[in-house]
Amino acid sequence: MKYLFYILGILILTLGISFTIQSSLGTSPFDALLVGLSTNVGLTVGSWEIILALILICFNSILKRQRPEILGMLTAFITGIGIDMWLFLLQDLITPEQWYSKVVCFGIGLVVIGIGTATYLHTNFAPIPIDRLTLIIQELTRTNLFLARTLIYLIFLIMAIILNGPIGIGTLLTVCLAGLILNYFMPFTKKFLDRILTNPSSTSLNLGKDKNRTI
Repeated sequence: MKYLFYILGILILTLGISFTIQSSLGTSPFDALLVGLSTNVGLTVGSWEIILALILICFNSILKRQRPEILGMLTAFITGIGIDMWLFLLQDLITPEQWYSKVVCFGIGLVVIGIGTATYLHTNFAPIPIDRLTLIIQELTRTNLFLARTLIYLIFLIMAIILNGPIGIGTLLTVCLAGLILNYFMPFTKKFLDRILTNPSSTSLNLGKDKNRTI
C-alpha cells in the first residue's frame, strides 16, 4: 500500500508540474531549468529530470557524507516519465489564452505539486533528489521546509535565467509560495496516510481476534 501512494504521489506531482508549464506564466526554477535545457540543448523535459537527478544524488551524497541514494534514480525515472506523459496528454487539452485562465491553471498546478510532493515524501521511500536536498538543507541549517526550499529555488532560478528557461510571475510565486504550500500540506498528508496505512493491519488483527473467539 505504501508503494501505491509513493507512485500516486509522484503522478500527482508531475501533473502539477505539467499544469504550471502549460500555464505559460513561468514554472518553478528547477522546472524552468529543465525546460530551458530541453529547448536549448535537446531531449525531453523528463529526460533532463533524470540527468539532473543523477548529478543531485552525487551532490547529496557529498553533503551527507554517505553512499549515494541510488534508489532516488527510480523516483527521478518515474518523475521524468510522468512529466513527459502529462505534457503529451495536456498539450492539446489545456492551452489557456486569457490571463485569468492562465492564473487558474498555474494555481491548480502549484497546489497539486504541494499535495503530490507531501504524499510521496511521507511514504519515506526514495525521494526525488531535489526533495532530498531540501530535507538535507533543512537539517543542516535547522530551519523549516519553507526556508530550505526557497534557498534551493533561488539557486536554480539563477541557472534557469542563464539558460533562458520559462521565467515569469509564476516563477516568483513558486519561489515565495511552494515551500509554504508544502509545509502546509505535510501534516495533513501525514495524518491521512498514517490512518490508511495503519488501518489494514488493525483490521487484520481484529479479524484474527474475531476468528479466535469464534473458534
